[in-house]
This record gives sequence, structure tokens and C-alpha cells, in this order.
Amino acid sequence: MSAPSVENVVIVGTGCAGLTAAIYTGRANLSPLVLEGPLPGGQLTTTSEVENFPGFPEGVDGFQLMDNLRKQATKFGTRFEQALVTSVDFTSFPRKLIAGDRTILAKTVIIATGASPRMTGIPGEKELYGGKGVTTCATCDGAFYRKMDVAVIGGGDSAAEEALFLTRFASKVYLVHRRDALRASKIMADRATSHPKIQCVWDSVPVAVEGVKEGAVSGLRVKHVKTNAESVLPVKGIFVAIGHVPNTGPFAPALDTDEGGYFKPAQGSQIQTKIPGVYVAGDCADHVYRQAITAAGMGCAAAIEAERWLAEHHS
Repeated sequence: MSAPSVENVVIVGTGCAGLTAAIYTGRANLSPLVLEGPLPGGQLTTTSEVENFPGFPEGVDGFQLMDNLRKQATKFGTRFEQALVTSVDFTSFPRKLIAGDRTILAKTVIIATGASPRMTGIPGEKELYGGKGVTTCATCDGAFYRKMDVAVIGGGDSAAEEALFLTRFASKVYLVHRRDALRASKIMADRATSHPKIQCVWDSVPVAVEGVKEGAVSGLRVKHVKTNAESVLPVKGIFVAIGHVPNTGPFAPALDTDEGGYFKPAQGSQIQTKIPGVYVAGDCADHVYRQAITAAGMGCAAAIEAERWLAEHHS
């Protein structure tokens, strides 16, 4: 049985970071191999319209944007394979990625596995997620709720930031939190609780998203944790802001991660890991911006660094 071939570049993930890296490494004639996981195209494929990606003044459908990136990457020689990486061995060269009973060998690796928003799991949330009223990104979708009432679920800095951002568009923002005070930093908490458009719904947890039969959010049912009394907030949009879970598990033993599970690049870099020739890009390494355009930028940078590393060490 012949030994498996060694790839110049293996890119794990097909969101904006991964596909941008594929475009750049493909144009460099490196014939990149992209490994697709369970959600080809990443989170943007669940977004009905993207208004803030440069070059699309009328907005662009999220699925269409990712399909365009994939076609562009394919045009430059990118190959795609369905494979879920379960573990890696970066202690020797070439680097090894294990996907089930298969081992993939690579000279350079770009990890762009993204992050998954942490959801509440309440009834109606999944059914109305993505263009139907339930979302996880105010920056992405806030403008769709002009002069409407919306709810934000959460109590940390992210929830406070989401609520404050939504006041630019929404008539009223309910901020639903299970405790009687926000966990957010004092400055963010003070801004949120003092804003005239934000109404804090204290000591309350979400119970269900209303509007499943109609196919669009019509309200958020909440329960008061001290009295068990339930009520419905009459909102058209629900923003879940209880954090993200970076998809870094299979790589975490080999690469450094922070307390939230996000990759920690080598000092002085956003993309270089402690392993030479191994890079990270996008939401798996970025818990600050989490935007399509910043992910694409990181994917571009990782691709250029991988190309340079290959030229210096394996030309």
C-alpha cells in the first residue's frame, strides 16, 4: 500500500476565513485541500442577507456569498473533501490530521473552524433561527429591525453591547437576564441600564419563542425565576447573546487556547501558532470582532504566511 501524499496546504473549515485562504493559496499554485465539516460555508449560510460585506451595496444573501467564495476558490485549483478532523499530531513533519480512519499529511495547515453561537435550546429557537427573527449577531442583523421591539438574552458584556447597538434601530430593547444585575463590566452595565430605549427584564429566563406556526417571531415567553410567573414580551426579533463556543476541540491539545477555548496565537501574531507552518484564522481565534470581513482578512494573512513559509523551507 502506497504512502499517502503530502499536501502543500490543508485548510480546515469553509467559512470566510477558510475560503479566502483557499483563494490566495490557490492563486499561488499550491493546490490547497479544504476539509469541509458538518456546515459547509459556515455561519453565514444561515443568514438571509448580509448588508455589511464590502462590495455589495444592495446586500447579498449569506448562502450566495459563501457559494461565490467557494466557486472562486475552485477556479484557482482548490480541492474540497468532506472530512471531520477528530485529532492531530503536530509533533512531527509533515503534520498529521486524523479524520476517522484516515490520516492526512500536510506541510502547512490553516485552521479556520469558526465558532458556534451558544444557544438557549428553548422551543421555537431553532425553528425561527436565521432570517425568521432569532439571531446571534446585532451587527449583522440589527438594521432589519428598525422601529420594532426586540429582545436580547444575556447579561455579560456581549449582551450589553448588543442591546446598545440595537438602540440605533429598534424602538425598544428588552434585556433579559436571569439575575438582578448584569455580569457585564460596570461601564457597559451602566450604559445599558441607563439607556432610555433599554428595559431590563430582571430575574427572568427565556421559556419559548412565540410565532413558530406563523414562521416568524411574534414574542418571547419568559419566566420570573423567583415567582415562576410567565409573560410574553411582544418582540419581532430575539438576539441570543450568551457567548460562543469556538470549534477548537480536536486541535486544543496540540495548540494553545485561552480560558474561553479560543486559539492563542504566538506572541506578536494574530495567526501564527507555536507550531511552524500551522496557522489559525477567523472566529476560532477571534472572540472580539467575529465579522465576515475580519475573518476573510485573517484567512488572507494566513495564506500569505503559509506561502512564504513554504517558499523558505520547502522550495
